[in-house]
Amino acid sequence: MSTYIVKRMTYMVVILLAASVLIFSLYALTPGDYISSNIKLSPERKAELRELYGLDKPVIERYLIWMKNALHGDFGYSLAQQKPVLALFNEYIWNSFLLAAVTTFLTWFIAVIVGVIAAYKQYSWFDTLVMIGIFAAMSVPSFFIGLFLIKMLAVDLKWLPPGGMITTGSNATGLAYVKEVIQHMTLPVIVMTLLGVGSLTRYFRSNMIDVIKQDYIRTARAKGLKESKVLYTHALRNALLPAITLIGFELPSLFGGSLIIEKIFSWPGIGQLYMQSFSLRDYPLLMGFTMFIAILTVIGTLLSDVLYHIADPRVRLQ
Repeated sequence: MSTYIVKRMTYMVVILLAASVLIFSLYALTPGDYISSNIKLSPERKAELRELYGLDKPVIERYLIWMKNALHGDFGYSLAQQKPVLALFNEYIWNSFLLAAVTTFLTWFIAVIVGVIAAYKQYSWFDTLVMIGIFAAMSVPSFFIGLFLIKMLAVDLKWLPPGGMITTGSNATGLAYVKEVIQHMTLPVIVMTLLGVGSLTRYFRSNMIDVIKQDYIRTARAKGLKESKVLYTHALRNALLPAITLIGFELPSLFGGSLIIEKIFSWPGIGQLYMQSFSLRDYPLLMGFTMFIAILTVIGTLLSDVLYHIADPRVRLQ
């Protein structure tokens, strides 16, 4: 196991190095930047700022400087926000994490339960309704669901606030603050859960159907074990094994934010900040965030592989 981890760590370093070159090249070679697109600045001031921030240097030299700083934990300085990139991450990313963590828990909880029941009752009316719901959830665009729920639950019925993280001008603290945050995050959580639960339910249903047909399930039933024990102890445990590989994709999504949902609901997360940075051409922030997501992706992939080795002894022995 230790040899495997060392090899994977070596591959991670190579992958991240290649990713850093690609990420920096894409943004550095893109025409225009925050300074050149600012019409309020005179040509002399633009030239002064480009020299100040090192934008007048060759691309290779700029990359080496950026990479050296990144290795020391400095991902640059946001020109539009006038703050260090890491300081902005710390300010916005935990709002996105809160939204994504709650959504991920609800999505997996619902998908596992519904997927198992649908697989056990294959071709029943329940399974049919589940499949219809799955394809409906996967077909409807996120912005449509978001705007529809805002219209119904926030505007017409006034059950929930339409957006934001807290009420404008609110000075709530303690439990009152927690209550406000829960109320404001309810709508985006519902939308994100609806969008994610469809494909995940289909995945668990398919795995469960394959497992139920295996010989060891027939053997367990032949031994006289209760159907609930056969289903949840033998079948579900093995059906969940392939899902471990999905953990690698969950880690970057927890911190990456949801670009469209955060924009629709005005949620102050990293996704909305990322969208604003695109329109302002704030390349230092864009490069830092993209590199951060690349790091989380390779770490998540390594984590899922190690967990799969631990969960399935056959893979570990190989």
